[in-house]
Amino acid sequence: MGARGQHGHDPHRRERRRHALQDLSRLREGSVSDFKALILAGSRPGEIDPAAAYAGVAHKGLIVLQGQTLLKRVLGAVQAAGAEKVGVSANDETIRAALAGANVEILPPAAGPSQSVADGAGALGFPLIVTTVDHALLKPEWITRFLADTPNSADVAVLLASEAKVQAAAPQTKRTYLKFRDGRYSGCNLFLLRNENALNVIAVWRKVEALRKQPWKIAAMLGPSFLIRYALGLLTLDEAVARLGKLANVEAAAVRAHDGLAAVDVDKPSDLDLVRELVGEA
Repeated sequence: MGARGQHGHDPHRRERRRHALQDLSRLREGSVSDFKALILAGSRPGEIDPAAAYAGVAHKGLIVLQGQTLLKRVLGAVQAAGAEKVGVSANDETIRAALAGANVEILPPAAGPSQSVADGAGALGFPLIVTTVDHALLKPEWITRFLADTPNSADVAVLLASEAKVQAAAPQTKRTYLKFRDGRYSGCNLFLLRNENALNVIAVWRKVEALRKQPWKIAAMLGPSFLIRYALGLLTLDEAVARLGKLANVEAAAVRAHDGLAAVDVDKPSDLDLVRELVGEA
């Protein structure tokens, strides 16, 4: 999370801050300003998160990295990036207690992440950056560059990192990649909902959640042409995201991450070992 998550003697701290300020300047001159941020930190009652259990804490947002919890790191990153309002979607009492006194709005999570995002957008407004509490390495400059690089026409945007970028930054990581004609990409848990029209994506997302045990119905919704072209590797990343946007009647854009570490989050114990190694705590 940039300067706030690094030790004071870090020789790269000033350079990263300079880049963040430059990106923020571009942001203010460009298409997105006065943005809000939503951090998803919900958990299913009674479900034990494997990364949290491995770290010996009640919730993975309470995992400590470089002297700070993941919750504090992610919150610090979105605030340093310039978010004018921040909401945290959380039902765990330990997370809610950890936010006592923080300048955030605590929001009750819905049954699924799609509705939690919709509720967060209703409470916080637009433009809205959405990320997750397990985005352990999140830096403010990733957010400002993402916003600056998003096309003016996009209602919704998603940040992805190419396999080459990820492997260059963390060759030991094992990520899930989507294969396209122009390469393989991994998601970065960073999304932009620019306006109310972007909520159409949430409606489609909700349908996919409801049909997750009936994949043939999801396939039918996407259409055979899309599925065949994707399976044959004929679609570029931009074409695929644009097609999915049309399904929701929105302009959707894929934005490429400059830093492959943006694709690293903490889903499982091995991910926690990796981020500890990356920050020199292994």
